[in-house]
Amino acid sequence: MEPRLSSPGAGADSLSVICPQFRPLLLAFLAAAPLLGCAPVGPDYLRPAAIVPAQYKEIKGWKLATPRDGYAKGAWWKAFGDPELDRLETEVSVSNQTLKADEANYREALSMIAEARAGLFPTLNFNPSITRGIEEPHLTSLDAQVTGSWTLDVWGLVRRTIEEKGDAAQVSAAVLANATLASQSALALAYVQLREADSMHDLYADTVQQYQRSLQITQNQYDAGTSAKSDVITAQAQLLAAQAQEINTGVARAQNEHAIAVLMGRPPSELSIPHAPLAQGIPAIPVDLPSTLLERRPDIARDERTMAEQNAAIGVAIAGYYPDITLSGSAGYLGNPFIKQIAGANPVWAYGLALAQPLFNGGLTEAQVEAARDVYQASVATYRQTVLTAFQQVEDDLVAIRVYGREAKVQVEAVQSANQAVQIALNEYKAGTQNFTTVVTAEATALNDQLNLLNTRSERLSAAISLVVALGGGWSDVQLPAPLAASQ
Repeated sequence: MEPRLSSPGAGADSLSVICPQFRPLLLAFLAAAPLLGCAPVGPDYLRPAAIVPAQYKEIKGWKLATPRDGYAKGAWWKAFGDPELDRLETEVSVSNQTLKADEANYREALSMIAEARAGLFPTLNFNPSITRGIEEPHLTSLDAQVTGSWTLDVWGLVRRTIEEKGDAAQVSAAVLANATLASQSALALAYVQLREADSMHDLYADTVQQYQRSLQITQNQYDAGTSAKSDVITAQAQLLAAQAQEINTGVARAQNEHAIAVLMGRPPSELSIPHAPLAQGIPAIPVDLPSTLLERRPDIARDERTMAEQNAAIGVAIAGYYPDITLSGSAGYLGNPFIKQIAGANPVWAYGLALAQPLFNGGLTEAQVEAARDVYQASVATYRQTVLTAFQQVEDDLVAIRVYGREAKVQVEAVQSANQAVQIALNEYKAGTQNFTTVVTAEATALNDQLNLLNTRSERLSAAISLVVALGGGWSDVQLPAPLAASQ
């Protein structure tokens, strides 16, 4: 039990009598303050090294970014110069419900910092009570005492906990930034797919018109007795197949439009995107050196801050080896407030020191420390793997853009040649020097080459979006909040 001392006082002014009773308690708390200057137990955090190449393998032909470049500073999608995409992207971080959940998780993490900080300060409670005898009113008793306790953070348990929660808040902020970037990327990629469907619809619409002309030629040839009925039937079947493919493009367009609406936090029924063709090219994308990638990607920042959080958790676990030192005390008034002769004459105060040291817990503390170290090592491995994956993604997108660009140039020539072949085959068919099978084959080849070119352009544009996102989308780890300042 805590020692309890009481001392009589004098004077009728209750304030002048009660206030001095707090002095021993306050002096005891202040005397213990120097103990809080001890360095917290556990390892201080140092960022582990990651495997970082000197340059990208696929960097040939790419422009390196310089400090003068104002590219991709947040609204990275503006580099693609599409006003409709700009309009859609601005609503992602405002209305997306998944991001709202991540934002709430971040605010919760900040509250956890404030909760941990409260452990640095003493707690004071005031719970007055009065009892009165029913038959003997003069036995009324008033208990008006302020009680307090303070567990001293001698070994840094609370400070390491604050550090842990602060790092956790930064993890949560990085998770929010990464989720935002992922949603923006998903919308941009869905937008490309939607525009590809629009362009494919236009391509099939042109093909239908061409096939209608071919059908008219075969009908004329048949009426003139220079071709067989099978040519007319073949032309009709070819036309109907193209019309069916034109209709089918509506599925991909509608589904991508629905996906965009959900990413914007809106019901699909409330969004209609006007028809427009797929962009022909991609913007120039400056690429930073690999070392800057560690600062530009929120998923890397997330895993790096997780390491710091787990490192602080080791200190929290190590503090379990040391005793808890708690100061406690009380001061106030105890007596009958209705007896003027002794009113204010019964001030009481007490203070005590308690020490709690675990003597045996079956190795629990040792196991907790070892588990904390293992969790930290796992977070180090996760961090390094995330860095490697980030470099892979950049390399993948660089090579995809380069190869798709070369492929598109060849496909443009293939389309031009195929269109020429169609025109020659039609002219020869009308002259009676070629059969209709040659025309059908040439037209099918031309359509297939045009579809391939459209698909390559779509893939290249998607790779460009993925590259910007893989480079961080304009994000930087300097945008991480200072969690301690935020909690204050």
